[in-house]
Amino acid sequence: MSQRKERRGIHVDQSELHCNKGCGYYGNAAWQGLCSKCWREEYQRARQKQIQEDWALAEKLQREEEVAYASIQGASLAPFSKFEEKKTNEKTRKVTTVKKFFSPSSRTAPKKENQEGKTPSPSISRQSSIETDRVSRDFVDFLKTLHKPGREVHKQSRAFIEIMANKKDLSADELSECVQDFYQNLSDRLMTHFKGSSERVERVMDEVEKYIMTRLYKSVFCPETTDDEEKDLATQNRIRALHWVDIQMLCVPVDEEIPEVSDNVVKAITDVIEMDSKRVPRDKLACITRCSKHIFSAIKITKSEPASADDFLPTLIYIVLKANPPRLQSNIQYITRFCNPSRLMTGEDGYYFTNLCCAVAFIEKLDAQSLNLDPEDFERYMSGQTSPRRPEADGGWPQVDPPTGSAASSPALSQVYQNLDLLSGLGSRQDRVLEGVQSLQRDLITWQESVEREVQEILEKYPLEIRLPAPSAIDSDNVENDRLPPPLTPQVFAG
Repeated sequence: MSQRKERRGIHVDQSELHCNKGCGYYGNAAWQGLCSKCWREEYQRARQKQIQEDWALAEKLQREEEVAYASIQGASLAPFSKFEEKKTNEKTRKVTTVKKFFSPSSRTAPKKENQEGKTPSPSISRQSSIETDRVSRDFVDFLKTLHKPGREVHKQSRAFIEIMANKKDLSADELSECVQDFYQNLSDRLMTHFKGSSERVERVMDEVEKYIMTRLYKSVFCPETTDDEEKDLATQNRIRALHWVDIQMLCVPVDEEIPEVSDNVVKAITDVIEMDSKRVPRDKLACITRCSKHIFSAIKITKSEPASADDFLPTLIYIVLKANPPRLQSNIQYITRFCNPSRLMTGEDGYYFTNLCCAVAFIEKLDAQSLNLDPEDFERYMSGQTSPRRPEADGGWPQVDPPTGSAASSPALSQVYQNLDLLSGLGSRQDRVLEGVQSLQRDLITWQESVEREVQEILEKYPLEIRLPAPSAIDSDNVENDRLPPPLTPQVFAG
């Protein structure tokens, strides 16, 4: 080739024509001055080097996964054998996929490997709710500020959720124990990392609790293995039966005639009802705290002085009776089982939650002695036969006297007592109608018996005799037979 170029009058540098490896073959500028053979060898070496580096990265990722999983197992969560087997199979599949992806045969049948190795995960195919997605995004954004510890917290939290999702047969106490152990172990690790900064640890644990309990809420709130639902119904029926208990009976230092006090009472009732709509134990505690602060504000406005603990508990009982919160027992048990223990043991949240538990216990054991009432009156009030707000009359519906004092100035109470007067009149009319109906029923029965008796006497006195007439000719009763013309005789006419 060089001779042909020289014959055409073109100057050629021989050093540029030979391969850079000195193999004696001609090089190519497009191949970095190498001949085709040397270029293929260099390409194979570079490719093998890349495969080895990718393989080392895959092994490193596998070791990190094993260390993270071993750390979770060392946290004394529970012997999750099925999840461990699933996790091992998944890691083996991932490493095998990485091997085959970088192997020479990966060009020929990569799609087949992907189709055989790919198995849909239930957690991926499951559609998450809007709230769950929002909480997950907030959790990831928060952990980004922690850098390396944030990645470790996120990895362990996701692994723990997967573990709990596969343990639906555990009892409520076992579920609570798993969650509390996870809280404790993660808190200890964070305390070591943050060098004893309890404030930062509490902040991280709050976000972890929010993320985990939002994801596990449906499976751990009021589980089927407990009797929480039956307790909810019993408490709800109990509060309904105590609807007649008023402020004076509980010695509540609150005057609802004051507008500001009435507003605080309504807000307290709203907060304690709103507790059931929250998923995170910390958010449920926040509702109880807000309710309690509204109660303290109402007492302070009424008494013009700070409220005491002796004033707070009766008022909280009164608020619970008026609100009758849905699923009250289930919410209390949920907070007790899955809330961060440090929050329940210290701070105002724990104090207010303890008072709520005391209020519910008092309502369950409330009797006549607790309200300074006669036992018979207490039983009548509980059965709904009468109410302490209305003095009974002699029979029928209770007669209602209009209230006096500050209560009389309330238009709502005036309308209530007018309606009660109307009900009393309707009760008297109903009694009279019932007496008339019973009297008419007795008269009808008496009339029916008298008619039957008279008919029977007539039949006995005049028995019925049926006489059949004697058989006779058809025209025997016709007296004018002699006047009839003779019968027609046939006549024959000649043709």
